[in-house]
Amino acid sequence: MIYKQNQVTTTLSLQVVLWLKARRSHTVWAYPRSQNWWDTIVPDFTETQFIQNFRVSREAFDYISNEVKGVMVKINTNYRVSVPLKKRVAIALWKLATGCEYRTISHLFGVGLSTVFNCVQDFCNAVISVLLQKHIAIPDSTKLKDMATYFLKRWRVPQCVGAIDGSHIPIIAPEEYPRDFFNRKGWHSIVLQAVVDGKGMFWDICVGYAGSVHDARVLRQSYLWELLSDGELLGQNKMNISGVNVGYYLIGDPAYPIQSWLMKPFSDTGRLTPVQHTYNYRLSSARSVVETAFGRLKGRWRCLLKRNDCKLELCKKMTVTCCVLHNICEEYGDHFIEENINRLIHIQPPVQALPDHGEPEGADIRTALMNYFSEREE
Repeated sequence: MIYKQNQVTTTLSLQVVLWLKARRSHTVWAYPRSQNWWDTIVPDFTETQFIQNFRVSREAFDYISNEVKGVMVKINTNYRVSVPLKKRVAIALWKLATGCEYRTISHLFGVGLSTVFNCVQDFCNAVISVLLQKHIAIPDSTKLKDMATYFLKRWRVPQCVGAIDGSHIPIIAPEEYPRDFFNRKGWHSIVLQAVVDGKGMFWDICVGYAGSVHDARVLRQSYLWELLSDGELLGQNKMNISGVNVGYYLIGDPAYPIQSWLMKPFSDTGRLTPVQHTYNYRLSSARSVVETAFGRLKGRWRCLLKRNDCKLELCKKMTVTCCVLHNICEEYGDHFIEENINRLIHIQPPVQALPDHGEPEGADIRTALMNYFSEREE
């Protein structure tokens, strides 16, 4: 009797297990959502509409998707069908372009919240590992010569190969050391230090220092300072200017220290001479290219404009990714749609001028450039 009862119990248990297993095999893993917008609306976008929504042209979109394919592609499993590669790229671009909350993007693309987060995280990692070195790189001697020629022709500034500046990216106060990220304007941020060429393309970036850190300190702690201080990269191909041998150099605002490879304006204390005013004007005109680049960067990628709702490390990755995408857009000639860009740019903390003490390094070069500009104004 006991044997029979055990036998019946075992049989019933086996039947229940088989029934549950069969039922699970037909269960949909994900909650069904509408795919209508991506599947039926986006394919009919005009080129202008595509750029308005994803900030890149279809050609650039295809290039990016193909480049990150090896890192981002997902394989279908028995439990779910993976989101197609191009849709995953589009989800990430939408987040970067709009700064929308994950839930909004989830509803728009018909995917789960975790899928949106994973797409953004995976895309940023892929861009940094695959595309960063291809599109933001220290120039070689040939490119340096071309850059100097461009600055000379456009702004009549000789030997200049780039403009450097910093921009603050708004973030949510991190859990650790939040006061360090509180900038002089009264909000939390991380610093993006960038060098651009005459066309507004980034050729060096440094991302992630806390918003309270002075621009000069960011520069001194960056790889760029170490790279340029030995004089090998920018010390080549010198040109005699007003009796001084001048190598290549960058131009920056008063927040930076003057160096043989970094020119800055004369401090305006109300007693500048006419030739000093002329020098400052020339530098300011040429330096506007980096301000324009930041404007286009943030105009395309609005996640950099308003306070980012992501964790600090992801905010840094998103900033680097946006810089890479900026260069790709510029390389592909993607149309930049201006929407009152001056209104969009987040008000930046005021520049903290770094005074020159005594006769700083590079002062002779600045004087030579001042004389050069003065001679050509006459």
